[in-house]
Amino acid sequence: MAARVTSAVRAEPTVLTGARVVLPTGTVDGGRVIVQGGRIAGHAPADAATLDLTGHWLVPGFVDLHNHGGGGASFTSGSVDDVLKGIRTHREHGTTTLVASAVTGEMDFLAQRAGLLSELVEQGDLAGIHFEGPFISPCRKGAHSEELLRDPDPAEVRKLIDAARGTARMVTLATELPGGIDSVRLLAEHGVIAAIGHTDATYEQTVEAIGAGATVATHLFNAMPPLGHRAPGPIAALLEDERVTVELINDGTHLHPAALELAFHRAGADRVAFVTDAMDAAGFGDGRYELGPLAVDVTDGVARLVDGGSIAGSTLTQDTAFRRAATVDRLPVEDIVRAISANPAKLLGAYDRVGSLEPGKDADAVVLDADFRLKGVLHKGEWVIDPRVG
Repeated sequence: MAARVTSAVRAEPTVLTGARVVLPTGTVDGGRVIVQGGRIAGHAPADAATLDLTGHWLVPGFVDLHNHGGGGASFTSGSVDDVLKGIRTHREHGTTTLVASAVTGEMDFLAQRAGLLSELVEQGDLAGIHFEGPFISPCRKGAHSEELLRDPDPAEVRKLIDAARGTARMVTLATELPGGIDSVRLLAEHGVIAAIGHTDATYEQTVEAIGAGATVATHLFNAMPPLGHRAPGPIAALLEDERVTVELINDGTHLHPAALELAFHRAGADRVAFVTDAMDAAGFGDGRYELGPLAVDVTDGVARLVDGGSIAGSTLTQDTAFRRAATVDRLPVEDIVRAISANPAKLLGAYDRVGSLEPGKDADAVVLDADFRLKGVLHKGEWVIDPRVG
């Protein structure tokens, strides 16, 4: 059995008081959240300690559907210890539920990685596996190795699902490629999210894929044809269909604020999921990295391929995405919480455990100051970042 990600200070039982608490029903000023035994409780025991968080926000732990690594470690190619380091890095930035994303590689290698990552899912460190490639369009490959791309043959898609031993949560596909629609149907039948991304599909082809069962847009606007007035392409189809949740990378590099505003306005807050698409440099720093087989330079926090200069994932962490959404995009905090916690938790089928601050759920929470800077992270009742320190 692999090692585990460990946290720091047990908060049990504790009543968190005084903060502006964001609940599914709205924000409560001076709210109370009771933590006992790693879960949120409905009633406080007589001996419960009290932690005053007046002047702060208390929001659910963040849920990231699309993440390739962090802390200098890769989910695609690193050892178990590397993967745990990446999980720990993002947890320290508020992501208490994380799906590990693999980039395009040889099929046998991806199957091997699925086996390794599935162990970490089974023991609770990861929430699942996401395969971003190899079933994507060479026209929109982004930071994926073109010689390793292939059409989405349902038999090969099934190979990856089987290798993940029930832990595959999402597969990104260019559904216009041969086998794309059949692969979408296969994924839907097996309870795995079919995500449309790295695609050169038309509007009509995208509508067909949604009808077959695709329910997520992988980093909307990026690695797909732009929105056109005569050829609206996939963006219009993905935004207009109520069955689709759209991923947005809110780092200021992948999206102009007007594009983010358009997505929220057209899709609505209940159909947006903030993701990081983070690579190794997230929470680590500038330098030379590898994303799969490709070399990446990170300069001033922006990751680009050495060969060609395409954006190569991000160095984003979810606390930064939250703060940017609140201070730059001026989104309502309740909408940000939907996008960064509740909506992705629902997509994962985990909303009964995470994604909101309700009794019976895991005690996963983030403490933010009045300026939305991270001050504390609670994971299953343990302080990863203790707001009383520093």
